[in-house]
Order: sequence, then C-alpha cells, then structure tokens
Amino acid sequence: MSSNWAGVVFLGVLVLALAATYKPLGDLIFRVLTGTRHLAAERVVYRVGGIDAEADQTWGRYLRSVLSFGAVSVVLLYVFLRVQHHFWPPYAVPQMTPDQSWNTAASFVTNTNWQSYSGESALGYAVQMAGLAVQNFVSAAVGIAVAVALVRGFARSRTNRVGNFWVDLTRICLRILLPLSLLAAIVLVAGGAIQNLHHYATVHTIAGGTQTIPGGPFASQEAIKELGTNGGGPFNANSSHPFENPTTWTNFLEIFLLLCIGFSLPRTFGRMVGDKRQGLAIVAVMTTIALASVTLMLVFQGMHHGTVPTAVGSAREGTETRFGVPDSGIFATATTLTSTGAVNSFHDSYTSLGGAMTLLNMMLGEIAPGGTGSGLYGMLVLAVITVFVAGLMVGRTPEYLGKKLGAREMKFASLYLLTTPALVLVGTAVAMALPGERAAMLNTGAHGFSEVLYAFTSAANNNGSAFAGIGVNTAWYNVALGITMLLGRYLPIIFVLALAGSLAQQKPTPASEGTLPTHRLLFVGMLTGVTVIVVALTYFPALALGPLAEGLHS
Repeated sequence: MSSNWAGVVFLGVLVLALAATYKPLGDLIFRVLTGTRHLAAERVVYRVGGIDAEADQTWGRYLRSVLSFGAVSVVLLYVFLRVQHHFWPPYAVPQMTPDQSWNTAASFVTNTNWQSYSGESALGYAVQMAGLAVQNFVSAAVGIAVAVALVRGFARSRTNRVGNFWVDLTRICLRILLPLSLLAAIVLVAGGAIQNLHHYATVHTIAGGTQTIPGGPFASQEAIKELGTNGGGPFNANSSHPFENPTTWTNFLEIFLLLCIGFSLPRTFGRMVGDKRQGLAIVAVMTTIALASVTLMLVFQGMHHGTVPTAVGSAREGTETRFGVPDSGIFATATTLTSTGAVNSFHDSYTSLGGAMTLLNMMLGEIAPGGTGSGLYGMLVLAVITVFVAGLMVGRTPEYLGKKLGAREMKFASLYLLTTPALVLVGTAVAMALPGERAAMLNTGAHGFSEVLYAFTSAANNNGSAFAGIGVNTAWYNVALGITMLLGRYLPIIFVLALAGSLAQQKPTPASEGTLPTHRLLFVGMLTGVTVIVVALTYFPALALGPLAEGLHS
C-alpha cells in the first residue's frame, strides 16, 4: 500500500474512532457536570479549600474564581521554575532566567505550552511533574468549566447563577482527565514511550564517541499533554521524539487523544440544553471545517502527485520518517485546529501553502474542534454571531436556543471576536517595527514575516506550536509573548462568562414560525460560512504578506 493510501486509511479510521467516542464521552462529561453526588476525594478537596460545593456562583464570582486561580497559578509556577534547579535534577540543570520563567509560567497556566527552551536540558523531573504536568490538568479543566458555564447560560432561565467553578474544576480533573490520562499513559508505555525516574545515562557509541540518553516520567506527561490539548513536551523535538511517540500507532493514539474531548463536548452541550440535535449541528460544523483543512493540508504537502513539492521531495523536509508526509500532515492539522501545539514534524519546513494552513487553522479561532472547552465556547460565540446576522437579514430580533440576542449579548460576542485578532496583528506589527526583534528572524522576506506572525498567532490563540526559524528566547519576546498568552486566554473568558450571565437571566422565548432552526443543514452551512468569512476579512492582508506571498514567489 502506498503511503498516500495508507494516509487515507489512517484518516478514515481516526474519523470512525472519534465518531464512536462522541456519544459515550459526551454523555460522561454531561453526567459528571450535572450530577449532584460528590465523591469522597472531592469532599476532601472542598473541605481543605473551604468550598461550599452546594452554592452556585454568579457569573461575576465565577469569573473572579477563574482569574484568581490563574493568578495564583502563574505566581507559584514562576517561583517553582526559578528554584527548580535545586529540586531533583537528573543532570546539571541551569537556573531559568526571570523572563523565561515568566514566559513559561504564563504559557502553561493558559494552556498554551509555548516553550522557548529545550525541555531535556532546561528542566528537572520535579518541576516537570509537580509544576508543568499539574498545569496540564487544571488549565484544560478551566477551559471545559468555562464552556459548561456558557452552556448553563443557554440552558437556565431567570437566574444569575452559572455554576460553581471550584466544583467544576475538581470534578473535571478527578473524574475525566485523570482516569483517561492514566489509561492513555499505560497504553503509551506499552507502545514504547518512556516512564522512569532514571538519571541521564552516558553511553559509548560504535564510532568511539559518547552520547547522553535522557530518561524521565514522560509517558504520563504525553498522555495529558494531548488529552488536555496542552502540547508542551519534555523533549525539544516534541512528539517527533521516539521516547514520546515511538510508533505509527502511538501517533494515531496521540492524534485521537487531542481531538476526542473537543469533538465530544457538543454532545454534552446538546444534552444540557435539552436538544441533542443542537449538539449534532455544532459537531457537523467542526467536522466540515476539520475535513476541509486536512484535505487542503495533504494536497499542499504533496499527496497529489502533480505538485512541485512532491517532484523535488521538499514536502518530506522536517517530517519524521516513521510517520511520513500524510500522518505528519494530519497531526499538524489536528494540533493547530485545537489549542494543542504539539508537533511530530517541523511546521517551519512545510511548503509555503502547507505552512499557511497551520496559520489559518489557528486564525479560525481553533474551533474545529478547538481546545478542551475553548473550542466549544468559541463555536457557540460564532453561532451567536451567525444567528444575529440571520436576524438582520429577515428584520427580526435574533434568538438562539430560546434566548434573545440583544445589544448587550452582541457586544460581548463582538468583543470576544475582536480580541484575538487585535493581539495577533498588533503584536506582529510591533515586533516587525523593532530592529532588534526583526534580527531574531533566521529567514528574511515573506518567510521571516511568517515566523513572527506565527509566533503571535500561536500565543494569542493559546496554541504553543512555532515556526522554528525564529529566536524567541530573548527578554522582549519572552515578556511580550507571555503577556499575549495571558490576554489571549483571559479576555475571551471574561466576555464568555459575561455572555453566560446575561443569557441565564433571560426568560425563555418560545419558538415561532420566524425562528431560525439551528439544528438543520442550513444553519450548519451559515455557521461554517460566517466562520470562514470573518477570518478571511480579518487576516487575509497578513497572510498575503507572509505565506501567500512566499507561495506565489516560489
């Protein structure tokens, strides 16, 4: 079987696996987040934290809980990174600089996992396990919690309560992420991923030299890094390293892990609002965008034999030979359509249009299916925009799931939509205007601009992947990208929770003949179109200066 047909089979099996997971995993999340019983371990957490598990919070208090948890997490992780060289280093770990510690703390707390360091040479086991891995769990749980709070806004009426953040956070970690990660880690170990606490070993090679072989508890981190759409790996080569991703079938498992929660949450949404068809409509939009993206990626990367990249072999540059072009392209599409940012190949080496697809995937807002939770709430905000546009066309007040979308709701949705592009475009413009930061580009011209654009797109969308041809371990980039990651995470969350509170206070509006059916193919097509058009109008000039110009020039 040719590698192209093997890639098609790989993709087909992946789609079937995700389809089989949609209902059971979505229903599991629904039961966890709507149940009234507290497990013994959860009651211990509530008692230690002084949490009243029976008290729902207003959207403002829910937001303050999210922000305070994030602030404390950044401070604690920053301190841990500054002193981690004193704790259980498997080798001579250097002290991390203040600006890099700031960048790393902001990165992992915001679910970005951008890394301006090489994990195997910069971090010890203690901070990897007790610092970064912990944030992999809780940052993913925060995203799901915020998404569920927004869904409660649609599902509830005549109330100012959207749930209890601390209860949501605890349940998501203990009942969903922890058991699934444990199971995935065991499977990865069986596949050859390493899980040990060994010191690094120095061995003699057959050429007469020496080589250092790293160890570490990394299968467990690999599991949650993918499941929680985090992406930051213990090795600089990330998921192309055989200790993290040994074989083709572990590569399949990792892609499945980073997609499964995102594609299952629409089922949870449908059950919570009392209409499973609404969840099917949302997942249909996600699937349409994802399949279109992966198809274009594989064509641009040379699966079509008539392309120039195939003729000259350039599409193989930067790919791991164990996976080849098709499996690498599918991984790249999945990791940029979500907020994962893990890589099993180097995006900077992709063809110009292949690299443009990784950028476009993030610019879409990572909503197909997006990060854990953030993909769903991003898609629901776009659904609100779509219903509003449809309402303007027919001259009536728009309604979505029985809630009227007035000026207040549309302000929150619009602010959400404008936040990330502003961060991306302003950050890129400032970096390109500063001679010292332009010097960090290892390439000139359109590709060099694409590297800077990619960095700020990745940071603002909390993705974490990078075009590797740019030196970002400078004080300016560490500070600027850290600020971008925090604003890109928490400003949208503010608008989402404000929207949830506004919706929850409304009384339900009965559907009438003029109500737009949001469970039919017409709405699926409209939502897909609005998503693509909004991105095209916002980012096309920047893309034209970067990867599109490079593609035309080549």
